[in-house]
Amino acid sequence: MLRTACLVLAAVCCACTSASGSGPAGRAGEAGQHGAVITIGSFDFPESVLLADLYAGALAANGFPARVLPDLGTRELVDPALMSGLVQVVPEYSGSALEFISVGRLSATSDVAATSRALAEQVAGRGLVAGRPSAAQDGNVIVVTAATAARYGLRSIADLARVAPRLAFGGPPECPERAYCLRGLRQVYGLRFRAFVPLDAGGPLTLQALEAGDIGVALLFSTDPAITADHLVVLADDRGLQPAENITPLVRRDVVARYGPRLLAVLNTVSARLTTGSLRALDAQVELHGADPRLVAGTWLRMQGLASVGGALH
Repeated sequence: MLRTACLVLAAVCCACTSASGSGPAGRAGEAGQHGAVITIGSFDFPESVLLADLYAGALAANGFPARVLPDLGTRELVDPALMSGLVQVVPEYSGSALEFISVGRLSATSDVAATSRALAEQVAGRGLVAGRPSAAQDGNVIVVTAATAARYGLRSIADLARVAPRLAFGGPPECPERAYCLRGLRQVYGLRFRAFVPLDAGGPLTLQALEAGDIGVALLFSTDPAITADHLVVLADDRGLQPAENITPLVRRDVVARYGPRLLAVLNTVSARLTTGSLRALDAQVELHGADPRLVAGTWLRMQGLASVGGALH
């Protein structure tokens, strides 16, 4: 199945000369005519497309022939495409990437450095290089409304122990059996909720149920714009249940060899400027206000001094 998926992606790559439009990050340039264009692939959700545009925009501003192929699909399609050379860069999430690339042999932990080291070791055997992990993470978070936090004095997940029997928990249908969801909350924190309400994976149904009071606690993702927009409270994971999910660009080793260490330096500089809060704010522009992710990325890069008229990194 993966081989078939990669063949489909190969056809897509051949058909696209500029998946991101007509700006700098969308033009292959002279180098692209000789097959040297750097293609940044994204998963099929808005934040991943935005991240691809951020890294592509910074590369283009520094003279690298970069383009974006957005919305390519799930990890099961995109990461094999990276390993086979159909795309050259993928902005990944450290914990999920580690578990996928190790075929489940390794489990990510909340230790950012250990997870990143393990990922770098795993991808090295697949012809890839891992950039430096960003401080920005998009991982699971346990949230309550500001009113619920104030009513029960909640700051951390451990604080839920005394009130969980009064509250319903909402999350994806598979949550009861997942190590990072209800099963983990029970094993690590001893939490037993009044009820579990199957909803969606950090999506609109979960948010609606939380805001309507149908559930008291929810599983969301840390960069969800609704956390800020709706003044939700993220409970501290003080016992390290959730794995690290730092944004980490994965790059083909042959591309690094072709372009030299400056390519990784550009990617790492972008990563160094991103935080979970700043990524959440960028996501809000795209997901809540309908802005073009490429324009959002370009504005942010210029504000950070990572793209200018001269195209130099500052």
